[in-house]
Amino acid sequence: MSNILVIAPHADDETLGCGGTLLRHAAEGDNTSWLIMTDGQESLGYSVEFIKRREKEITNVAEMYKFKSIHRTNFGATTLDTLPMNDIVAAISGVISEVKPEIIYIPNRGDAHTDHTYVYDAMASCTKTFRYPFIKKVMVYETISETDFSIKDGVGYFKPNIWVDISEYLHKKIEIMTMYKGEIGVHPFPRSKKNIEAFALYRGSTSGFEYAESFMLIKELI
Repeated sequence: MSNILVIAPHADDETLGCGGTLLRHAAEGDNTSWLIMTDGQESLGYSVEFIKRREKEITNVAEMYKFKSIHRTNFGATTLDTLPMNDIVAAISGVISEVKPEIIYIPNRGDAHTDHTYVYDAMASCTKTFRYPFIKKVMVYETISETDFSIKDGVGYFKPNIWVDISEYLHKKIEIMTMYKGEIGVHPFPRSKKNIEAFALYRGSTSGFEYAESFMLIKELI
């Protein structure tokens, strides 16, 4: 049994990036935890209705994944690039010290959304072995409509070297994603049920699985 932590810049990134893998971890008896880095806030133009709906969605999604714990930093969405990096590092470090994960999933540095970049950069200070000896593996996930839409040439290019068979879990991943109202659209919208399945099918085709999620392994202690 391992402790697993997924760090999501925004609620829904965990599902788009590694939802099938998280479901597989839970099915295999691992303890999974979820860190949500940002929230929609009224001061940033989000409606009260949206905020209430999103809170309910987070509760329902957490139940579907059977997370052992949920953690929130309560930073404003799209504002991480305006905050002192020390504040972001401290928030992540506190959760890692509490959860003590052996495996951490983080977003790709080169993603189109700056929140993803800042979460990745903050994590660079939170994987030092002498401070967090329990961390054995750090993996980067790819996020539909972020990783594939990036034009940050030469920065954080996603090149997978780990593939996880999620054939048994894809349809539940899609079911969970549809719980985020307003995030799923009709094809050719990138976050459509059809595209999520197609992307998993494509990753499966490069790994010999029916459906797969892929990752970049950036640190492993064996």
